[in-house]
Order: sequence, then C-alpha cells, then structure tokens
Amino acid sequence: MAFIDKHAILEKSPTLLLVASLLVVTVGGIVEIAPLFWLENTIEEVEGVRPYSPLELTGRDIYVREGCYVCHSQMIRPMRDEVERYGHYSLAAESMYDHPFQWGSKRTGPDVARVGGRYSDAWHVDHLSDPQSVVPESIMPKYAFLMDAQIEPTHIEALLKTHRFVGVPYSDEQIEEASADFRAQANPDSDYDGMLERYPGAAVANFDSQPELTEMDALIAYLQVLGTMVDFSTFTPDASR
Repeated sequence: MAFIDKHAILEKSPTLLLVASLLVVTVGGIVEIAPLFWLENTIEEVEGVRPYSPLELTGRDIYVREGCYVCHSQMIRPMRDEVERYGHYSLAAESMYDHPFQWGSKRTGPDVARVGGRYSDAWHVDHLSDPQSVVPESIMPKYAFLMDAQIEPTHIEALLKTHRFVGVPYSDEQIEEASADFRAQANPDSDYDGMLERYPGAAVANFDSQPELTEMDALIAYLQVLGTMVDFSTFTPDASR
C-alpha cells in the first residue's frame, strides 16, 4: 500500500505531474503511430469503390455548401441498433475519395451513408423541396430553390484535376470526357454507355424531371450513389486489419 500511496508525490508537484503526463502521452503516441510507418496502406481496398462521377462530385459540393453534414452523418457504427436501422457498418474505403470526409459528429436527421437507391428520385425532389410533406415531424429547411439553380459543367475538368492532385485516381480520359459525362448522367435519352463504363453503377435519370440541368439533379445524383458501391452480399472483411 505504501508504494501505491506514492502517487501523492506526483499530485503535489505540478512539475513532476507535467513531466509524467508528457511521458505517458509520448509512449502512447509512439505505440499508436509507429506501426503505421510499416503499413503500405491503412485503408482496406474494397471492390466496387470508385471516384465520384462529375455530376455526383458536383452534387457532393452542393451537399457540403448547404451544410447537410451538420445534421446528417455518413458513418454507420458497428452496433446492432445502427446496423439494423441503416445497414452494414461503414467501411473506411467508402470514404477514401472524399475530400473532406462526411462522417459527421451529430445526427439531427438520420444517417445517409446507405440512402442511395432507398428512395425514388421523385421522393428526393419532394423531400428536398418541402421536407414536411413527406416527413411531417422533420425540422429540415426547404431546398426548393435548387430546382431553379441551373448549372453547367464550366469548371468540371478543373474540379476533377484538383481531386486528382490530392490522390483521387481520375484518368486522363475521365477528365477529357468530364463535361459530356456531366450532361449524360442527367439525360436518360443520351448516349451514356461510355459514362457508365467510367463510373459503374452511376444512376442515370432526369432526376428532377425538368428540361434544364439543375443543382437538384446534381444533389440527387450524389445521394443516390451513397452506400451503393460495395456489394455487401459478397463482401468479406479482412481480419488482419
């Protein structure tokens, strides 16, 4: 007991307590950080995860601009209640092309990590235009103005080049065809086969049913891809990670 009581020495000496605290933090930091230097990659690569299409990437920027991440997380934790409500727990690989990631830290509304394909495009239009019309208890503001905001792929090639600069593997072909792919994804009457080859699984539709290409189209294209890239019926986690 006499040995245990010696903690009083640290508690009575601010200097010794500071030194001991720094020592503990240093050792703990080394133990956590040092192994990362011997790993080629800290993210388990998963089949199906791809960079966002030009229209999806534009929709993601709108999602960030409007602060959707403040109320909606994109991270399903590996807990029974979350998995049963939202679906398979989130994988790091699903956010590997997000700059910045959209995990979030608060849920005023539900998690949207698996919202892709769960609702129709028309539902999303109604929900974004007047949230209370489909979820009466919602406190989400209205985003009907997105249907009036027409967009053009004026700087889309530069946007893809910027993301490639920070590590997203956009090819030269994807950058060259960015403007065409941007328009093709929102036009089901277009020749969009090439776009689907470059971005497998991308939803193709006139998302808001208007003749003009709008911010509503881009945002819904982004929402409809969330959580759809990985086939969890065949996914097997790597136990070594």
